[in-house]
Amino acid sequence: MNTVWKKDMIADVVNLVIGLGLFVSPWALGFAAESPANWNAWLSGILIAALAVTALAIFAEWQEWLALAAGVWVALSPWVAHLSANQSSTTLQVVAGIVVAAVAALRLWYLHQSHPRVTA
Repeated sequence: MNTVWKKDMIADVVNLVIGLGLFVSPWALGFAAESPANWNAWLSGILIAALAVTALAIFAEWQEWLALAAGVWVALSPWVAHLSANQSSTTLQVVAGIVVAAVAALRLWYLHQSHPRVTA
C-alpha cells in the first residue's frame, strides 16, 4: 500500500467517508425498516467505500469511472427506484451522490488534462 500521502488521496478519503456514511445512514436517520431504501444505501455505501479503498491502495482510471457511475446512481436512485418516500434519506442520497460524482469527474478531468509523461 502506498504510504506517501498526496493531495490526490484526499478525494479518495472523502469518498471513503461518504461511502461509510451511506452505509450507516439507515440506522442513523431511522429508515432501516424501509427495505428498498436501506438496501440501496447499504450496497451503494459498500461499493463507494470499496472503490475508495482500492484507489487509495493503487490508483487506476477505471475506479474513477465506477465511482462516477455510482455517484450518479446514488443521486438519481430515490426517483429511479422510487425510494423517495423518506425525505431525509432522499436528501442524503442526492447530496452524497452529487459529491461522489463530482469528485470522480474532477479526478478524471485532472487525469486527462495533465501533461503527458515521457518514459524511457
